[in-house]
Amino acid sequence: MLETIKEKITSGLPIDRGEAFNLNQLKGKKIYELITLAGGVTRQSFSGNEVDLCSIINARSGSCSENCAFCAQSAHHNTAVQTYPMLQPDKILRTAIKVEESGVKRFSIVTSGRGISDRDLETVLETLARLRRETDLSLCASLGIINENQANMLVEAGLSSYHHNLETCSDYFKWICTTHTFEERVQTIKNAQKAGLRVCAGGILGLGESPRHQVEMAFELHELNIDSVPLNFLNPIPGTPLQCQGALSPLQILRAIAVFRLILPGAVIRLCGGRKEGLRRLQPLAFLAGANGLMVGDYLTTHGCDIQEDFQMLRDLRES
Repeated sequence: MLETIKEKITSGLPIDRGEAFNLNQLKGKKIYELITLAGGVTRQSFSGNEVDLCSIINARSGSCSENCAFCAQSAHHNTAVQTYPMLQPDKILRTAIKVEESGVKRFSIVTSGRGISDRDLETVLETLARLRRETDLSLCASLGIINENQANMLVEAGLSSYHHNLETCSDYFKWICTTHTFEERVQTIKNAQKAGLRVCAGGILGLGESPRHQVEMAFELHELNIDSVPLNFLNPIPGTPLQCQGALSPLQILRAIAVFRLILPGAVIRLCGGRKEGLRRLQPLAFLAGANGLMVGDYLTTHGCDIQEDFQMLRDLRES
């Protein structure tokens, strides 16, 4: 099977759902063969050896009206997350300058909530204008559900990318969130694309979904023409409905990364939250499996890896 897949990929032919599902059930040494295929054939053929780096700031934390089962910031869950209102432009700018000085070129403003209020949007627009004047960063935002007018306002302020995860596939979404629909998330993506924004959209693996659900999400991203795909790995938060959810094994995560790479050969597959806890000592293998993007620094409510340690990991991989 793997040899047939290799021939299809190198010939520029897409794999189908059935093939992808079979790949996402491989076990044992076959997973390592899949990793070799995904990283060696697809990443070399379509994406090169460069790793795209980004960093975020949690610009508004907690008190979210939505009930996403994994989220520490939901007002429906009893978590110990820190809550605070929208940060002012000066604070965001200071963080962005530090990010740029570290060598990262992409920076995202992230806010909690179903969407963003007019008042907070004005703060974001002001912040974007200052970031454009005082840094050379590529600017991204993740502000929840937005309409076409809001998307156009963000473009006019200098935003180049909008982040809005599917979280999981359409069939499994109802088990993760009931306060808004999968279709609303898709419409937000389409609103951003219509405004001319590049969309960064992926999800979280390890929510209790099946291997088939993972494949379905990858194909749904493909159908939306997404070329930047952040993959997060559940880090169970006490007080959330998924606090006792069993973790995926490192090999299951690597298998999924390889399958996403084969379904989305031209996309940036970006490792994000939970990568250190989920992959443990196998984290470098994710890049050999086809990952070519990395979120560095802290995440929304959890600490990330040390940036210099991440840089050293990437240098070590280039030298090997």
